[in-house]
Amino acid sequence: MTATTAANPVLRVAPAAPAEAAAHFRAALAFHADVSDVAAALAAGNDPGFVVLDSRSTESWDRGHIPGAVHLPTALVPEQAERLLDKAVPVVTYCWGPGCNGATRAALALAELGYRVKEMLGGFEYWAREGFAYETRQGRERRDADPLTAPVGAEDCGC
Repeated sequence: MTATTAANPVLRVAPAAPAEAAAHFRAALAFHADVSDVAAALAAGNDPGFVVLDSRSTESWDRGHIPGAVHLPTALVPEQAERLLDKAVPVVTYCWGPGCNGATRAALALAELGYRVKEMLGGFEYWAREGFAYETRQGRERRDADPLTAPVGAEDCGC
């Protein structure tokens, strides 16, 4: 270890070998979906091949949710999932945002019931911040995109 890497908190633990890193990041993509990717798949106009599940409370759902999402609070997943969801169709869960683990807990409960599932990173917070339309009890709404979170085009973030 050189003096530079010993003093550098980023490199104090060496990066993984390329093959290990590729396996890790491939696995991460098997478990997570990006808000923009979910929005693009839903906007394509045909069957996206998955269902979106909002795992938040009824009060949160009423304030805003992704159009077409299924509402199933995390605590109710074990008793109601089979009535609302088809095990042959992958599920993408979301909750409020990055500071909430409700979507993770819902995804775990669904996986334990035999569903194929991914978690939508950023949750409803980033859906709204990126300027995508959402439904409330009063109807459809949309906020201006936050320029810090929503790139103008995919080329802006390298996505």
